[in-house]
Amino acid sequence: MKKSVQDTHISAQMRSLHGALIAIGSVMNRPRNDERLIEAAGIRIDQALFRLLVVIERLGPIGVVELADRLGRDYTTISRQVAKLEAMELVTRRGNTEDRRVREALIAPKGKAMTDRLDTAREAMARELFASWSPQDRDDLVRLMCRFAEALEQREAAAP
Repeated sequence: MKKSVQDTHISAQMRSLHGALIAIGSVMNRPRNDERLIEAAGIRIDQALFRLLVVIERLGPIGVVELADRLGRDYTTISRQVAKLEAMELVTRRGNTEDRRVREALIAPKGKAMTDRLDTAREAMARELFASWSPQDRDDLVRLMCRFAEALEQREAAAP
């Protein structure tokens, strides 16, 4: 089968998009960047717990199995870490109303205060990063990234 010029262009775009996603993921997963954000927020938390706390705040209430799946980590490790966050009074756990076997983690007031400080520090860093961008470019990036993320989530939910 012969590839059209448009197919070739789409293939090149997808390769560029994939490369950009790898670069974004790589930067976001670097421990030193977490350290900078934690320091800028003026909080004290272990890096492994920091990421978990943020995901719980954004997606909670959320079950430990789903947390482990989303973070690509072992269920038992995530369960121990959630217990640490609970002991620090940053999250609480409760039974799921629909399935009593599922224990959900949700942000506690002390944890929400911490993620609010992280959000403020993250926004300050973003303001620097986007200082030379036009408001329209920022709006387009946010709109399209949200659309892309939603499409990915829908595809994942529909997968067998």
